[in-house]
Amino acid sequence: MEQWVNKLTEILWSSPLIYLCIGVGLLFSIMTRFLQVRHIKEMITLMIQGKSSEAGVSSFQALSLALSGRVGTGNIAGTATAIAFGGPGAVFWMWLIAFIGAATAFIESTLAQIYKVKQDGQYRGGPAYYIEKGTGWKWYGILFAVSAVIAMSVLMPGVQSNSIALSLKNAFGLSPTVTGVGIVVLLGLIIFGGVKRIAGVAQYVVPFMALGYILVSLFIVFANIDQLPSVFALIFKSAFALDSAFGGIVGMAISWGVKRGIYSNEAGQGTGAHAAAAAEVSHPAKQGLVQAFSVYVDTLLVCSATAFMILFTGMYNTQAPDGTYIVKNLGDVEAGPAFTQAAVETVFPGFGAGFVAISLFFFAFTTIMAYYYIAETNIAYLTRGKDSKWAMFGLKIVLLGASFYGCVKTAKLAWALGDIGLGIMVWLNLIAILILCKPALKALKDFEEQKKQGVDPVFNPEKLGIKNADYWTDEYLQGEKQVS
Repeated sequence: MEQWVNKLTEILWSSPLIYLCIGVGLLFSIMTRFLQVRHIKEMITLMIQGKSSEAGVSSFQALSLALSGRVGTGNIAGTATAIAFGGPGAVFWMWLIAFIGAATAFIESTLAQIYKVKQDGQYRGGPAYYIEKGTGWKWYGILFAVSAVIAMSVLMPGVQSNSIALSLKNAFGLSPTVTGVGIVVLLGLIIFGGVKRIAGVAQYVVPFMALGYILVSLFIVFANIDQLPSVFALIFKSAFALDSAFGGIVGMAISWGVKRGIYSNEAGQGTGAHAAAAAEVSHPAKQGLVQAFSVYVDTLLVCSATAFMILFTGMYNTQAPDGTYIVKNLGDVEAGPAFTQAAVETVFPGFGAGFVAISLFFFAFTTIMAYYYIAETNIAYLTRGKDSKWAMFGLKIVLLGASFYGCVKTAKLAWALGDIGLGIMVWLNLIAILILCKPALKALKDFEEQKKQGVDPVFNPEKLGIKNADYWTDEYLQGEKQVS
């Protein structure tokens, strides 16, 4: 089975997907005139504005929900794995994919808002919805929804729970079985409470865990500040084959940097779009900008924090494709949380392993929460007009089972299965947003024009010639007319 899984992973993550991810991000960056730079101030302002409603969550709650999916094991274990197999240069490619990926995240999240629906009293949206409404290809929407349900409930939760189990075992000697039971109990209490409870937990846990992690990383950087010039030089030289030690694996640096960058920030995967659709906003571009900023938070802040801790302390190994070690500063340690734990231990003896284990628990646990919400949204899409009670119950049981199983299986198999789920979703979603980007670009232009006029932007799809944006025409604009 492992051979079959590895072969499928190689096919999905071959060079064409790497080029497609970079190409789409660059294209959208150019088409939006690098909104990720022009609108940074707007992103931060919009993030803290807005209120929730009976049907939707606030912009900040939607951001927290998206970040709970983005900020996960990829930020700790994923970054370490990228360095282990791609060298320090992989960090540069993670930064690049985050910068251009912010434009991709804007497009997909804005599309999710444009084509969202109010279903069973709450907002629903995401790739399946905008694919069907934007292209008219219902079969493609169903294909994405089925892929997302399988990826989010079966293939990807195991990556998160496996990293939790591994780090808790390293730090406290806790049995993976005990960890698995604990995860299932806590997760069950939250996901059986619905999206409001998930968003409520995320808005408090995510900012706290990210800030604490970044502060510790800054302390470690300052403790090793003399390494600053050499570390940055190593990252950039390794990224472009200018370093003699890592020059032979520059292709691996690009591949691992892009793959782990996308795994972490999820730009182009379509997952963040589900949370974006749940937000209560007056214009789709507002939440698109907020979600673009979440990519920065994930990769440029949290992933960089991990990379700097590892590289500034030298606590990493890097392997060539043939299995030989280019760098072996640690013993026979499996690539993942152990790198970061060793890095923190150099400055905080006796504290590092526990700190990273607890950080990883919060990061990965909230990601599994987000996975459930994404899977639930796609189940809702597939069961529209039907009684979905039993389907939703079955989803909860499957996801809890996959989370437990992830704790007790090998890390290598867990990551390989996760890469398959991620790869399928990225392929399907990137093709879709390339076809559908025009409505999102129209929404951005309309938002900017209204801002210039000094008014709070309100979205009118009919004025822009955007069809099938039923919520906005049938409910939102009608409600605005009644209020006025």
